[in-house]
Amino acid sequence: MNFVDIITEKRYGRKLSDEQIAFWIKGVTEGSIPDYQVSALLMAIVLNGMDEREMTTLTMEMAASGKQNDLSYIDGIAVDKHSTGGVGDKVTPLLLPLCASYGVKSVKLSGRGLGFTGGTIDKFESIQGFDVYPDVDSYPQRIADVGMVISGQTPDLAPADKVLYALRDVTGTVDSIPLIASSIMSKKIAGGAGAIVLDVTCGSGAFMQTYDWAEELARAMIRIGKLAGRPTVALVTDMDQPLGYTCGNILEMQEVYETFRGQGSSDVIEVVCNLAAEMVTLAGMNNGLEGDDLLLDCARRLTDGRALEQYRKLLLSQGGCLKENGAPLYVDVPHEALRVTAARDGYISSIKTDTIGQASVMLGAGRKTKTDSIDYGAGICFYKKVGDRVKRGDVICSLCHGSRSQISEDTLFDVMEMVSGAYSYSDKEPRKHKAVLGIYRSDDI
Repeated sequence: MNFVDIITEKRYGRKLSDEQIAFWIKGVTEGSIPDYQVSALLMAIVLNGMDEREMTTLTMEMAASGKQNDLSYIDGIAVDKHSTGGVGDKVTPLLLPLCASYGVKSVKLSGRGLGFTGGTIDKFESIQGFDVYPDVDSYPQRIADVGMVISGQTPDLAPADKVLYALRDVTGTVDSIPLIASSIMSKKIAGGAGAIVLDVTCGSGAFMQTYDWAEELARAMIRIGKLAGRPTVALVTDMDQPLGYTCGNILEMQEVYETFRGQGSSDVIEVVCNLAAEMVTLAGMNNGLEGDDLLLDCARRLTDGRALEQYRKLLLSQGGCLKENGAPLYVDVPHEALRVTAARDGYISSIKTDTIGQASVMLGAGRKTKTDSIDYGAGICFYKKVGDRVKRGDVICSLCHGSRSQISEDTLFDVMEMVSGAYSYSDKEPRKHKAVLGIYRSDDI
């Protein structure tokens, strides 16, 4: 098979056969196709797209390019969750224990943060002693004992996707629904998922900045899941302001603990409970509850101690340290370094969430490159959000760094100016943001 012919086929908008896609991904995995030829095909896909069958074949070939997790030791359906990321996304540490309280068992493979999108693995690693790379052979026993495993992704999971992702990043071929959808779904399928729940964030702090684009991605992934035999549900959620009260690793994990204790942010609770309702339903563990009744039950379990008990079990099972009162022990203590105040009287009308994310990276909470170290105590606490009325001089948020870290005054003031400029005000009360903007299921597509 001549790879130039494959490039030409897609250049002229024709559909690639399953055999052509398999040949491409095999060549990518083995390194037998030059980067410049792979990049040419990626650009042709950006320009001319792929249909459902092509996307699904690409997904399954990438999933099969490396090791695939066998989760047959899990009774019933192994349901996995994925988020396209954002600022203040502390959903997974709340979601897994909540679902475990229903008997849903899950192996969650997550990544580290890069740029302003926080990484779930970094968040768990901010707890003293927590092992983010437990031995794969121990998974069955951990599932039997606790019902959950959280782990970093291994290099042998969908290796073809890693090659393509790196090339897309440097060739202007990131913005393609077929390539984004197949990348996400290949990792979920390789991870052993029998059913998948997706959190597709949209807004200024998300990769998908408009609802239409987020909806298109959600529908594409559901179609892939349908053809691949994996029931898939996608929620489109708001990322036009940070999620919850905090962004930053320890700060977010502190908020997680407070949410379990009944002091959480309403937007976080809304997202977590809606995702949990879909996961327990796909797993057949919803105990006959549906709709609002199931959402109310999820909200009760999240804050009445049942989910917190599961959370503590998860932390202890992977070496995490708890204080005598049952609260997690963190690797550092966040220190409030500077407060940001409202520039004028009025209502907060919008927040440039990407700017907030970039500011948190400047504080040390995120990475600019994969090799950067992070300050686990760094981040931002939000006291006022969209729709809140403020007076000039009111504290709207505070900037933090770890007590063991140093940050220059110049950097702090630069960050303060960035964060202050991210807030907009109006004299008229704006419409409150909904956290869950839409839900799409296989039957709807």
